[in-house]
Amino acid sequence: MADGSLASGLRRATTAVLAPERWWIAVIAIFAASRVVTTSILLAFASVQGSNAWTGPKPDYFSFAKIWDGHWYYIIALAGYPSELPLDEAGHVAENAWAFMPGYPAVVRFVMTLTTLDFAFAAVVVSVGFALGAALVFYRLMNRVLPSSSALFAVAIFCFAPLSPILQVAYAESMALFLLILALYWLMKHQYWMLLPVIAVMSLTRPSGLAFALAMGLHVVYRWWVRDRDGFPRGEVVAAISATMFSLLMGFAWLLIAAAVTGSLTAYTDTELAWRAPYIGHVELVPFTAWFQAAGFWQLWWNIPQWVLSGVLVVAVLGFFGFLFSRPARRLGVDLRLWMLSYSLYILAVFFPQSSTFRLLMPMFPIAGVFAQPKSPTYRILLLLACVAGQVGWVHIAWWVDNYDWSPP
Repeated sequence: MADGSLASGLRRATTAVLAPERWWIAVIAIFAASRVVTTSILLAFASVQGSNAWTGPKPDYFSFAKIWDGHWYYIIALAGYPSELPLDEAGHVAENAWAFMPGYPAVVRFVMTLTTLDFAFAAVVVSVGFALGAALVFYRLMNRVLPSSSALFAVAIFCFAPLSPILQVAYAESMALFLLILALYWLMKHQYWMLLPVIAVMSLTRPSGLAFALAMGLHVVYRWWVRDRDGFPRGEVVAAISATMFSLLMGFAWLLIAAAVTGSLTAYTDTELAWRAPYIGHVELVPFTAWFQAAGFWQLWWNIPQWVLSGVLVVAVLGFFGFLFSRPARRLGVDLRLWMLSYSLYILAVFFPQSSTFRLLMPMFPIAGVFAQPKSPTYRILLLLACVAGQVGWVHIAWWVDNYDWSPP
């Protein structure tokens, strides 16, 4: 009897937590469970971490959480940006803080000032706080296009995803994702004026303004195309076009700020190119060429002909665009698919593929809504286990520092 009463009580408690009107409790529970898993994985790797450029052996969690780009955010939070661009021995712009936007380190610095916490603690607090906010808003976003149970599982995929450890370290991703999810939520509700402050901060947190401007532009075209069926009032036309133009402006804002401070019109792009120089040397930024340049580099590493890698890229791109028209993807609605299309074009245009590319693909998070649609319990359990295994693999390959490490996160 006691066992039966306990089981009955657990069922009632589970039903109460998962009730649609208490969605936020379920989201918080999923998020908390995911952080226990991810923290355990990071602590396990920290316990065997050797001395490296940022820490001594076996660092504590917070020291382990601020390595890699976290150190750049630490420099920015404490010292800001250089007024003169550093140069290497050949006279090329070297890696420097201008590659990292000010939104996240500014918030971390505010928390440091408010609480007297040091950078590592404050950065983790800010990242985890924004990650929880992202999970909560993500449920609301998914619940606009999916049933509540599928929306909750999409949140679980988001929280347990292979790259979810990045949500609790000294990186800007959790803040950027929160702002992006909020922006897409306002976009889907046609609350265009609400987008402006979100776009402003989002565009100064991670590079996103130009991609979002393209998505907004396509959204305006689509709404105009179906105006006879769905309506497109004049006030919304003005607001939507204004938000599109504002996002386009903010897409260039950081380039202009870097140029104004350093006196170099190409300060930001030259700084970004410094990170790909070890792979392909110093080259000009020509849109849509970096992926084919990478094929030339990786053919030497993998001993695969460049034309094969280029062909795989073309097939993958065409396959992804075809996937956006599949029935599961269509259930996400037009706006989320327009965002994934726009961001994928942006990535193809300006980014150089290497190990950080997986992190740069995180804004494609609406795809979790596709994987969340099958309702088989076995499928869902296996998918979450695969996500956890992916976390272990990603931390081992990209975060954990193993001697000379060519695979940064």
